[in-house]
Amino acid sequence: MAKVKTTFFCQNCGTQFSKWQGQCTSCKQWNTIVEEVVQKAEKTSWRTETGPSKKVSKPYKISEIPVNPEQRLNTQNEELNRVLGGGLVPGSLTLLGGEPGIGKSTLMLQVALHLPYKTLYVSGEESAQQIKLRAERITKNAENCFILTETKTQTIFQHIVNLEPDILVIDSIQTLQTDHIDSTAGSISQIRECTAELIKFAKETHTPVILIGHITKDGTIAGPKILEHMVDTVLQFEGDRNHVYRILRAHKNRFGSTNELGIYEMQGNGLREVSNPSEILISKNDEDLSGTTIAATLEGMRPLMIEIQALVSTAVYGTPQRSATGYNAKRLNMLLAVLEKRAGFKLGAKDVFLNITGGITVDDPAIDLAVVAAVLSSNIDVAIDKSMCFAAEIGLAGEVRPVTRIEQRILEAEKLGFGSIVISKYCKIPKSNNNIQIIKVGKVHDVVHHLFG
Repeated sequence: MAKVKTTFFCQNCGTQFSKWQGQCTSCKQWNTIVEEVVQKAEKTSWRTETGPSKKVSKPYKISEIPVNPEQRLNTQNEELNRVLGGGLVPGSLTLLGGEPGIGKSTLMLQVALHLPYKTLYVSGEESAQQIKLRAERITKNAENCFILTETKTQTIFQHIVNLEPDILVIDSIQTLQTDHIDSTAGSISQIRECTAELIKFAKETHTPVILIGHITKDGTIAGPKILEHMVDTVLQFEGDRNHVYRILRAHKNRFGSTNELGIYEMQGNGLREVSNPSEILISKNDEDLSGTTIAATLEGMRPLMIEIQALVSTAVYGTPQRSATGYNAKRLNMLLAVLEKRAGFKLGAKDVFLNITGGITVDDPAIDLAVVAAVLSSNIDVAIDKSMCFAAEIGLAGEVRPVTRIEQRILEAEKLGFGSIVISKYCKIPKSNNNIQIIKVGKVHDVVHHLFG
């Protein structure tokens, strides 16, 4: 029998140490280093002892490597397909993270129930009865989904050999444990070893594996940072519990873009895909309100029309407040400085509050012009025409700068019925018969003159 080997790991960042110490030298956290058993016995394959022998690999010239285009597996979920880059790639490992209660298990169970492939849903957190009750709310017919409540990887692989599923879902990776590591579930060494076994299984059988992972209070995936390097795709499911909308983002994707975005609406019978998010991000208020503008932004290849609200009021407590929800507060301060220096607006003694409706966060610089227009509208208490939208970046010299893919933004605004769009005069637009008025401006002064005379 192999000798038991132990070492010390930081529970916060996963750094390994030869002996115990009070502070982790990597993440500077105190009392996070614990001793763990890293090897208890000789490791075996994920297969049983009677399984086929391992295939011997050999080097190839790059010109001799056969290329077989993989057929992606359609998840029957358009938002998830968009974020993944077209569907699940055979043999890939996908990690889905998110806050507790945000809807990770609901999303994966809903996908598993609607998949036309044989799917094994392994849960280490809920009983089969709990999953059954949730599944009945989502759909009544699910002939291809099998539920397994188990946390030991060796037992899971035995069921996999017997069932031979096309897709494997693990909820969650922090609950699994293997016999090769003698430590508690959720520890650094257990997460690393269980993930390594699942990667080996996925690559050898070309079976897509989806892992659900917990996150820490800092918003990062719980466990060692190497976990995100081991998997092929890292998805983040985020949103505000006070809103019904959820956003799916890709932080890492070896098989597609990381700029795509999926939007869902949480309902009693599961998550509803939102195919046209612009309609839910713009309020249906018929009144003319000051401080409200519409911006044309892009998330990946998808154009969005979002509503921006600003409130400018006299500072009561001496030091003016600057608050932004869903927008970078430092960029807001920069735009306010540009308005004060280049446009002559005295905002230094006023409170400025900015909000992007819908509970989403946007970092596209193309919404700068809409932010400036909303702040000016609230400052002089004059409403902006609701049929007008904005798409441009503001520079430090007060110039209105062009943004990328302006044609897509114009077409989205036209499709949603906007009458005019304000852009930079430096944008190069091909001549087309647009049914929307295109207003070109070059300086912040031009924007003020056009909006307020």
